[in-house]
Amino acid sequence: MASRLAATVTAAATIMAVGSAASAAPAGRDGAPFLGPLHTVTTIASTVPDNGDLNPYGTALIERSTGDLHRGSVLVSNFNNSANQQGTGTTLVQVDPDGSAELFARIDPAHLPGPCPGGVGLTTALSVLPGGWVVVGSLPTTDGTSATARAGCLLVLDSHGEVRETISGHGINGPWDMTARSCGDTTDLFVTNVLNGTVAAGGDIVRRGTVLRITLRDRGDRPPARVSTTEIGSGFAEKTDPAALVIGPTGVGLRGSTLYVADTVDNQVTAIPDALTRRGSAGTGRVVTSGGNLNGPLGLAISPRGSVLTVNSGDGNIVETTPGGDQVAVRTLDDSGTPPGAGALFGLAVAEKPGRVYFVDDASNTLNLLGRP
Repeated sequence: MASRLAATVTAAATIMAVGSAASAAPAGRDGAPFLGPLHTVTTIASTVPDNGDLNPYGTALIERSTGDLHRGSVLVSNFNNSANQQGTGTTLVQVDPDGSAELFARIDPAHLPGPCPGGVGLTTALSVLPGGWVVVGSLPTTDGTSATARAGCLLVLDSHGEVRETISGHGINGPWDMTARSCGDTTDLFVTNVLNGTVAAGGDIVRRGTVLRITLRDRGDRPPARVSTTEIGSGFAEKTDPAALVIGPTGVGLRGSTLYVADTVDNQVTAIPDALTRRGSAGTGRVVTSGGNLNGPLGLAISPRGSVLTVNSGDGNIVETTPGGDQVAVRTLDDSGTPPGAGALFGLAVAEKPGRVYFVDDASNTLNLLGRP
């Protein structure tokens, strides 16, 4: 299943001014924007496996080699099948920094170890846990349309790509994105959900999107066990969309005890305080930033300097925002199409040394890198 594709495209990322007030604001712990020295976009590899799955969504950087997982490589989930039907992708692809790509898992919806209402359609919700456990969200459809979307589940795979467990119910309803924090034998998953009343609304906006904290307990060679589920965010805007299937709260990133959420429909980033310990919902949280260079923020990650990185659905830009809400840097990652870059960006993963950002490009079905020249 492995294929090797050399990095084929290199281009200078466009630098956009963000205004004098923003440029004077600190971006993180040392006061400099994380995106400051990052100017070059490079295509690493195609994310299309042998079965033709398309539309890469989730990205996760692998920090430790375990089983078939390679340290420093990036895991990518595909949302569409070869016919480009949304919510039907079943594959995870592992891409090494040198440009080699191989199939990590192809999931058979008919042979799952537990319930996953509706089947399999892999979303942006993707994390690699200690011990090599991979957790990926599923928001499935039967024909690629929102009318057939179902609640889905979280799929738990071992380090060899075998599905060992499903996590469903208890508020999981269209898991769309996710981040994770592990401490000792406990992992907290923070999962956004976008199907609470969305399909029934037929394209109208409903404000029922949620963020769940799902606590797992490590069990060694056995899949982690769910200990509890807590709704820590609620009331996010969500709606179905013919082009995007569904739009709702997407990327999440944890900085200290604060969880940042990309609120796509309302074009803002919000912050949920005490995300690790709170026992109830903070609603949509505090608005950190809105408008400006944001244009339907989707994927979200926290930079090593503590700033918030988001990629736009309405254009091909990545935006850096301080925890205080100042938008301090913008880079163009994709300028193809009309309008330029619209619908191309989704998941992203950040590496620290040297600083770089991996991101998937749905327009070209590739994993790309924003790095230094």
